[in-house]
Amino acid sequence: MSAARVFVARLGGCSVFDPAGDKVGRVRDVIVVYRSTESPRVVGLVVEVPGRRRVFLSIGRVTSIGSGQIITTGLINMRRFEQRGGEVRVIAEVLGREVQFVDGSGSATIEDVAIEEIGPGEWQVSELFVRRPKPSPSPFAKGQTLFARWSDVLDTTITGAPQSATHLLATYEDLLPADLANALLDLPEQRMLEVADELSNERLADALEEMPESDQVGILNQLEDDRAADVLDQMQPDDAADLIAQLSDERGEALLDLMQPEEADDVRMLLAYAPDTAGGLMTTDPIIVSADATVAEGLALIRRHELAPALGAAVCVTLPPYEPPTGRFLGMVHFQRMLRYPPNERLGTLLDQKLDPVPADASAAEVSRILASYNLVSVPVVDENHRLVGVVTIDDVLDYLLPDDWRSSDGDEPALPPRARPRTALSTDTKPITTIKQRLTQRRRAPNGTD
Repeated sequence: MSAARVFVARLGGCSVFDPAGDKVGRVRDVIVVYRSTESPRVVGLVVEVPGRRRVFLSIGRVTSIGSGQIITTGLINMRRFEQRGGEVRVIAEVLGREVQFVDGSGSATIEDVAIEEIGPGEWQVSELFVRRPKPSPSPFAKGQTLFARWSDVLDTTITGAPQSATHLLATYEDLLPADLANALLDLPEQRMLEVADELSNERLADALEEMPESDQVGILNQLEDDRAADVLDQMQPDDAADLIAQLSDERGEALLDLMQPEEADDVRMLLAYAPDTAGGLMTTDPIIVSADATVAEGLALIRRHELAPALGAAVCVTLPPYEPPTGRFLGMVHFQRMLRYPPNERLGTLLDQKLDPVPADASAAEVSRILASYNLVSVPVVDENHRLVGVVTIDDVLDYLLPDDWRSSDGDEPALPPRARPRTALSTDTKPITTIKQRLTQRRRAPNGTD
């Protein structure tokens, strides 16, 4: 095993390989235990394996650390990682902590931790890379950086006190939203809230969309109303509606009032429909164009990188206005059909004549059958006046059909029968519910069941 000093922050995201060279997973953290008179001892790594499962890899199973990769003996316990008492995660819990120098020279913030091998299969913390406070309030000023031994400092972190998450966020920078959500949920509750507080509104919104609704509510309830409204503005309207429906009437209305008017209007429209209908499942952000728009214009719109693949699979053609609820819905044009025609071809001549929209009060079961029967990834939703109000995408339907805990499922549990989402009110009455209070009342009284 290499005896070189290794910095923990640089291990985050490094690949883990077995002796045959096959990739096992990626490092997400380093686990240490404190000792009274010596530097903390490294006991293992948190490794993310396929399926987004995080497992514990004992340091004794590691044969080499270096060159941006970790080699193991090939034996890994695939049980999901659970932090034990006395164990501390370096990236999640140590980086960003404030420490005091024992010589009385002041304080500093831990920016990185170096570990080194002291014997076969034995590693410990060797040094801390710390930064002193800025000497002046100037935005260009930077505090002095230096190395310190563990014995040179005292941890001054008070339980419950805010801890900087800057360096932890740097390790999460390359994570996809679903992986970021899992990483946040793996943190201790207080640390999770600290990290959520430092995430940008857009990044936090992406992560919340991938969390179970109970965890969404827990985080949102810790945010000030203004910040919570800003985050909801960044979420997809249907996800924001799901989340607001879990809040109290008073907080839900308060947040809607603080949101951007256009975003709030979309959410209110979704909340007006029973959640087990097309109107309750749909998103209000499809691509909408006029019949005179050209193929070139349509392709330019679906090329936007922020557009979800399911929404980019087709464009909706309507009469003006072109914001839901639009003018009369004319039809959809699939992107594959656009690819077969010259750039100047009018989209109004390429409408899919076989695809009929679904009414907003159509049941979720009916929408599922249409998507499956015609091999679609989205279906348009219209109101009683045949105006486009949104589209239901395949991911909306899957989210509805899958069990509550599908995001945390390891993939080896027996399949559960389809059931309604947490905000679903199972009722034969599919008329729109006009207020949040009515919506929540119906949801609370309704039993769980299936379509």
